Amino acid sequence: MILRGTVRADRPLVVLAVEEEARYLPPELPVLLTGIGKVNAASAVATVLAVGPHPALLLNLGTAGALRPGWTGIHEIATVLQHDLDTELLRVLTGQTFGAPLPLAVEGAVLATGDTFVADDAARDRLAQRADLVDMEGYAVAWAAAQAGVPCRLVKQVSDEAGDGAVRTWRESVDACARDLADWAARHLA
Repeated sequence: MILRGTVRADRPLVVLAVEEEARYLPPELPVLLTGIGKVNAASAVATVLAVGPHPALLLNLGTAGALRPGWTGIHEIATVLQHDLDTELLRVLTGQTFGAPLPLAVEGAVLATGDTFVADDAARDRLAQRADLVDMEGYAVAWAAAQAGVPCRLVKQVSDEAGDGAVRTWRESVDACARDLADWAARHLA
């Protein structure tokens, strides 16, 4: 976990997984780099929120894999779910709901979060039945924000097609994605 800048109650805190995604953000924006995966993201966000002050908004920017052909560009997330937690089975076993989908915006994409980098066509096709995009941190950021009562937005830039070749494609595209995310932040956080 790396926190750049000072968290302030009147400013958003921009949350990303890795430096490669954050490299072009304006230096005046406070940025939290969580590391990759749900555990890193949830613990980093919870740690910052526990110390306080709470930011006006948690804005999770980052890259995501497209689960459907033709998905490119930047997308705000309307709903985020965990694709690697069997919420329905846990409800049957315990009578309680763990890991239910989180609504975030009125319109936008559905994001599936899990601790697996989706890099094969079969996994992508299974996830495409439930979501539009896939990442590794979004649900954890949104969950930690909700637990603390802090507003949260997730904005994802498509970096790859979450299938065969996704690892190569992410490496090739992450720099351009970082530029696009920085441009989006400059336009929407001014």
